Amino acid sequence: MEMMFMILLMCSIIFITTLFFINQNSRKKSNTPPSPPRLPLIGNLHQLGRHPHRSLCSLSHRYGPLMLLHLGRVPVLVVSSADVARDVLKTHDRVFASRPWSKNTEKLLYDGRDVALAPYGEYWRQMKSVCVLSLLSNKMVRSFRDVRQQEISLMMEKIGQSSSLQVNLSEILASLTNDVICRIALGRKYGGETDFKELMKRLTRLLGAVSVGNHVPWLSWIDWLCGLDGQLEKTRNDLDEFLERVVQDHVDVNGDSTDFVDVLLAIQREKSVGFEIDRVSIKAIILDIFVGGTDTSYTLMEWVMTELLHHPECLKRLQEEVRTICKGKSSVSEEDIKDMNYLKAVIKETLRLHPPLPLMVPHESTQDVKLRDYHIPAGTVVMINAWAIGREAATWGPDPEEFRPERHFNSSVDFRGQDFELIPFGAGRRICPAISFAVVLNEEVLANLVHRFDWRLPDESTEDQTGVVAESTGVAIHRMFPLYAIASSTT
Repeated sequence: MEMMFMILLMCSIIFITTLFFINQNSRKKSNTPPSPPRLPLIGNLHQLGRHPHRSLCSLSHRYGPLMLLHLGRVPVLVVSSADVARDVLKTHDRVFASRPWSKNTEKLLYDGRDVALAPYGEYWRQMKSVCVLSLLSNKMVRSFRDVRQQEISLMMEKIGQSSSLQVNLSEILASLTNDVICRIALGRKYGGETDFKELMKRLTRLLGAVSVGNHVPWLSWIDWLCGLDGQLEKTRNDLDEFLERVVQDHVDVNGDSTDFVDVLLAIQREKSVGFEIDRVSIKAIILDIFVGGTDTSYTLMEWVMTELLHHPECLKRLQEEVRTICKGKSSVSEEDIKDMNYLKAVIKETLRLHPPLPLMVPHESTQDVKLRDYHIPAGTVVMINAWAIGREAATWGPDPEEFRPERHFNSSVDFRGQDFELIPFGAGRRICPAISFAVVLNEEVLANLVHRFDWRLPDESTEDQTGVVAESTGVAIHRMFPLYAIASSTT
């Protein structure tokens, strides 16, 4: 199918190749940001490569931190520095607060009825207030402490049973995150009998799939020919069927539990937020929780453990900190973590080098705006390359590619949206509302892993020798291949 896709594209390019010269000669001499030369029809699509965050970072070295691309018919601004990100997400936050349309998200996320991808406006403000005040408040995060501790304990027991044997850490961390989110959002775990995990894998893969129709509408038939339309339709129907069953089960039981579905149904019943919230909105919000909470959280933990295993001296220092603070304890609690400064530095350094969403969620301008003396028209998509920003030598010094948690000890830069040098969760109006929810889980899991077990890579592993780990493709960037490690219990 990929070969057929490329042949069709090349035929289309050859057919209208003369348009290239017409396009080059007729470009408006308006004051637009620097832009690489583009091909007719597909624009700069061919320059994205398998890992767009890396390709765009390389292009920014030549064309600057504010660069204009054309992905088919879509004008796209690429931001690759903290200073320009501040202009977009703070100075002109309201102008760039909307989200672009995409066939993938329209099909899979209830046509913008969710929070993450809803267009900027009253509906989005209402849904965000529901999430921030009713689902993701500090009070709600604290209320699920027992769920986190129980699932972490089960994970530790599972690893303990394989002590001194090779374990698939990627699979273990993915299962833990899925189980925690399931219990908090839906009230119970959903395992293999519903194929829920496989369904979520399909969802995240399709959210990152390239749709030709998004960029070149008159070639949208290629999406049908390649099977993308069919996959989107089937996954949408399967997701909706599953979520509808979950919501209806909660309606029928009408119990006293306080998972997210119960909270949303109570809001719907009591109309306590001052506006109507329907069944579709409930399902869209729940889907957001999974998309934003499962893949990204496990991806971060996977990269943390990868970096620690590649840097044994950092792992040893972290273990010394955790074991000193928790001396005599069998596990690490949320209260213990408050004084673990090196743990927090390790997580910040991993977020700098491996932001789970390296290109973040795209923004879109709602009106014409002047940005850095350039004219940016309404309807321009903005990609913010958090991966490139985390590697700016001006901020991070001469060794930005090195994993060195100590660099954060003398830095006031944080990842909660106020410092644009480190924005893995975004910033401004569209910042991820679940930062506290994610950070608490990640800190507690990682602290417990290094407290109870000594870790090393298998003897046959070449990772620690090469230092190179292949990345996956898609929206969230995790390891291409699972992380296997050997755990030895210290008790």
